[in-house]
Amino acid sequence: MTHVLWRGGLGTRIRIITGLILMLYLTLHVINLAVVLISPTAFDTVQAARLWVIRSNVGTAVIMGSLVTHMALSLAKVVVARGLRMPVTDWVQVVLGLLIPLMLVDHLVYTRGAHEMLGVTTMLGYVNRLIWGTSDGWAQAALLCVAWVHGAIGLHMWLRMTAWWTRAAPWLIGVAVMLPTLGLMGYVTSARVIDGLLSDPRAQAVAHRAWNWPDAAGFETLAQSARNMTYGVWVVLGVAATAFVLRRVVAAIAKPIRVHYVDGPSVRAPRGQTILETSHASGVPHTALCGGRGRCTTCRVIVEEGLHDLPPPSEAERKSLAAVGAPPNARLACQVRPSGPVRVFRVFDRDGKKGRAHASQGKEARLAVLFLDMRGFTARTDGQLPYDVVFLLNRFFDRIVPPIVAAGGTVDKYMGDGLMAVFETETEAASARAAIAAVGGIGAALKGFNETLATEGAAPVSIGIGVHLGTVVLGEIGAAGQAPRTLIGDTVNFAARLEGETKPRAVQALLSIDTLEAAGATPPEDAMVSLTLRGREAPLRALPLPDASDLSMLGRDAAPNMRPVTA
Repeated sequence: MTHVLWRGGLGTRIRIITGLILMLYLTLHVINLAVVLISPTAFDTVQAARLWVIRSNVGTAVIMGSLVTHMALSLAKVVVARGLRMPVTDWVQVVLGLLIPLMLVDHLVYTRGAHEMLGVTTMLGYVNRLIWGTSDGWAQAALLCVAWVHGAIGLHMWLRMTAWWTRAAPWLIGVAVMLPTLGLMGYVTSARVIDGLLSDPRAQAVAHRAWNWPDAAGFETLAQSARNMTYGVWVVLGVAATAFVLRRVVAAIAKPIRVHYVDGPSVRAPRGQTILETSHASGVPHTALCGGRGRCTTCRVIVEEGLHDLPPPSEAERKSLAAVGAPPNARLACQVRPSGPVRVFRVFDRDGKKGRAHASQGKEARLAVLFLDMRGFTARTDGQLPYDVVFLLNRFFDRIVPPIVAAGGTVDKYMGDGLMAVFETETEAASARAAIAAVGGIGAALKGFNETLATEGAAPVSIGIGVHLGTVVLGEIGAAGQAPRTLIGDTVNFAARLEGETKPRAVQALLSIDTLEAAGATPPEDAMVSLTLRGREAPLRALPLPDASDLSMLGRDAAPNMRPVTA
């Protein structure tokens, strides 16, 4: 299963990786400035090692590739956004991200560009001499702060989903404040020393020769390069802004859709806008721990109406929802873009707690329910040690649960030596067929389990299975914050009572007529039995299976479609 930090689409993961590379580059740069406070020798040592890495062919390719890729993906994310209303943290992140390339141009041109084009030795003394006491000095200090805050926000938004981040955050905030402070102090201290030394014209001449200080023509070349790069950045930003405006115009022309929030307003939204963007644009509170980047599931919604009109979830969204055991009608609000009216329930409230009392947590559905019980468990385990009892049960469930899951079922609850499973599918016919296939798989798995017990000199295990299909109520039942999702209703009760009837009839399973008809099974009429069950006025006809693994009695046409499923 993908770790929570690496959830999201390919673009999201690439943006994370490139952001981490750039943040590492910036951190090493800040540390390099800070070690000036130790000694000039310490600075030179760290500087030499850092430049050996970043100015190598591989280092240059990695850093520049990460810079371009990160900027392109981040800008694309802004362009595809359908609205400008977003949380303050996102706004700060976007604005700082747009400022960085504009502020970075001069730094790149007058350091790496000067080194490559003019052969300048761009050590700290050269940089200090170049910008100390000028507006460029303040601009470069501001660049360091802007880039650092942008990176720190990104790290926070990425790591806040982990359990350890809350505990470590106070300490890491201290480090995040201390490092750039020490870096700026190192820059100011060294700049003052260099400025004092170069007040002597002879010392200045020696230093300029050592650095290969550019002449007037060289500085004009650098200035022209900086202007060209700045124009290029503005062109890219202009194209992105134009694309954003055009998307907004097209969205405004298209007929809007209606998004109805359970326990909330009903709002009009442009087609193609994500549900989370609609929430932000409409002022509807909507939790999104990762900032709407698809890396968490706190923005997820239960789609109560309009589910089939939504585009299918991406692989990343599907995996994220599967990781939290979300129901089939759950979607990530930051990923799904409805093109028609929808009715949704926000799973998490603004306080981060799960919401309650909505239709999807108390919905009706026609599904097959399976009850299973191990026969004679109490007598079998009488006098055994607790370890032996638990060991036997776990071995038993290890063998008979996989066929249930393989058939598309879910174990709703374990009840000592038994369980209840539900087969939640799109149609009741599919649910019935899945339940019958699971019965066959359980029967086959039980035979293998009993063969294993026989080799150990232990008595075989007997079981009883009851399967019934009907209307059930699915919901989260229990106290707030401790309400597991389960199902209730007469269908559940009748499935349990069918399982109870298997013992006096000495059969392994009883399948109700409702289940058989929904599955398209045609068993012989004389094989059916009529049962009077407590709580049911009319008798319930059912098919007994002496051997659960043998589904041949279902009829030639139906049996091949419900072969026992094993895992």
